[in-house]
Amino acid sequence: MGRERNRTWKHLYFCIACMILISLAGCATLKEMEAKRETRKYLITAQKLVDQGDYEGSLKENQKVLSLYDNASPGDEALFNAGLIYAHPGYPKRDYQKSLDHFKRLVKVFPQSPFAGQAKIWIGILQENERLKREIEELNKTINKSKQVDIEIDEKKKELSK
Repeated sequence: MGRERNRTWKHLYFCIACMILISLAGCATLKEMEAKRETRKYLITAQKLVDQGDYEGSLKENQKVLSLYDNASPGDEALFNAGLIYAHPGYPKRDYQKSLDHFKRLVKVFPQSPFAGQAKIWIGILQENERLKREIEELNKTINKSKQVDIEIDEKKKELSK
């Protein structure tokens, strides 16, 4: 008889312990769900702000997401959005290097992200753009040197014709 009562209490303690664990896990899951919902609001707001031309506001909303999920999803989406903003032709503070940095970080930190493929495309486009920009600058320097040589030749001709 003594054993029956001990088993009953053990089962009761075990059930209570299980209920405590389940409730704690449930609270953690609820908090996580709330954080994800809040993050989704930030991302939706960020997209609306871009559509309205408020690039700075959108960057701030994406930064909020990154502060919560720097190395976890949906941080990948926030990085992608920020990369797009920095490359956006309507953004007065457009910065292709910052855009490239965001896309590279996305590919490095989130290689399995659904945004990684698009980020790789943007990386290629931005790097090609930078390469062409450097080539144009070199060609302009060559043209300027050529013009200077032409001016010097004209001056020499004028001196010789006198």
